[in-house]
Amino acid sequence: MSSFSSFKLLPSLQASLKEKNFAQPTEIQNKAIPALLSGQSIVGVSETGSGKTLAYALPLLHMLKALENEGDAISTDSQPRAVVIVPTRELGEQVSKVFKPFTHTTRLRVRTVLGGTALDVAKRNVSGPFEILVATPGRLVQLIERSLVNMSDIRVLIFDEADQMLDQSFMSEAMAIEDHCPKECQKGLFSATVSPVVQELINKLFSGAQVIRSSGSQKLVPTLKTINKTVVDGKRFPLMQKLLTEKVKGGTLVFTNTRQQCDALAQQLKDKGIKCLIYRGEMDKIERKNNLKAFREGKVDLLIATDLGSRGLDIEHVDRVINYHLPKEIENYVHRAGRTARAGRSGVVINFVTERDASLIKKLETIKSNPKK
Repeated sequence: MSSFSSFKLLPSLQASLKEKNFAQPTEIQNKAIPALLSGQSIVGVSETGSGKTLAYALPLLHMLKALENEGDAISTDSQPRAVVIVPTRELGEQVSKVFKPFTHTTRLRVRTVLGGTALDVAKRNVSGPFEILVATPGRLVQLIERSLVNMSDIRVLIFDEADQMLDQSFMSEAMAIEDHCPKECQKGLFSATVSPVVQELINKLFSGAQVIRSSGSQKLVPTLKTINKTVVDGKRFPLMQKLLTEKVKGGTLVFTNTRQQCDALAQQLKDKGIKCLIYRGEMDKIERKNNLKAFREGKVDLLIATDLGSRGLDIEHVDRVINYHLPKEIENYVHRAGRTARAGRSGVVINFVTERDASLIKKLETIKSNPKK
C-alpha cells in the first residue's frame, strides 16, 4: 500500500490523517496496520523514528470506534478496552500526544496512569468510562491489585518500546498484566531492538504472533551522518568546546555513561559559560520533566544525558548527537543515534573514540549506512 487512504480505516481517522498531512505510511506502518486490522497479534521490530506508535494507534482507534458504531459503546466505569504499556512517564506522555489528534474526530477517550505521578491522580484518571489506557507497568499492576481498574474487557494489549523495559520487575509485571486480560485478546509488541528481555517476553507471550521487521531494523538510517573523533590522552573536553563553536540548526544531545559523568560534564560547561541542562536517573522527576520540556521547546540547545535519554524520546529538532562517552553495547548506540535523523530528516552523530572503544567501532561498521568519516 502506498498511502494511508489505501487502508480500510474509518472516515474520521482518514480525515484526521489528511488534516495532519500524513499521506505516505512508513515501512513498519505499511506492514503492521493491515495485520492489526485483521485481528492478528504481532511483534514489530523497526528502527527508532520509524513511526511505530502510529502503526498501532490507528488500528486500535479504528477497532474501538467500530465497536461503538455497531452499538457496543463503553458504559462501565474504569473498564478500558485497550491498554498500551510504556516503560517511562515521559514516553507515556509522548504516546498520548500521538493519540490526541485522532480522538477529536473519533471522540474516544485516552487516559494515562504513569509512574512518577501521585496515586490520587492515577485514581482520578481511571475513574468513569474510557476506551484506552496508557500505563507504565508498575503503576498499572498497583491499580489492578487495588481493584481500581477492571481488565476483563481488554480487546488489545500493546507493549510499546519494549526494549526499554529495563526494570528487573518488568517481566513479572508484564505477565501479571497479561494474566488479567481475556485469553483471546489481541496483542502487539513494538521495539527498536530485540534485547534478551524482549526475546524472553516474545517467547512467553507472543509465541503465535506474526513477526514484522522493517528493512532498517537494527541499523542506522541512511540520513544519519557519522563522524568519529579520536580522543588523545583522555582529553575530551577540548574536543567538546570546539564542536560547540560549530553551529547547528537545532539542538545537541550529549550522552555520557554514568550520572557522575553527566553531572561533571554539565558543570564543566557551565563553568565556561555554556548553557546546558541535564537529563538522567536519580534526579527530581519534575526537574527532569522541565529540563526535557525546555530542550524540546528550544529554550536550551544543549542537553547532557545518560542512556535514560536514548530510549524512545521523539524530539524533532535534535540535529546532532554527541557520544561524549561511547556505550559498551551496540544496542545502546543504536538508541542514542536514533534521537536524530528521525522520520526522514537528516542528522549527525559524533563519537569521541578512545582505544577502549575499538571493538564497538568495529561492530558499527556492520550497521552504519554511510562511510566512516
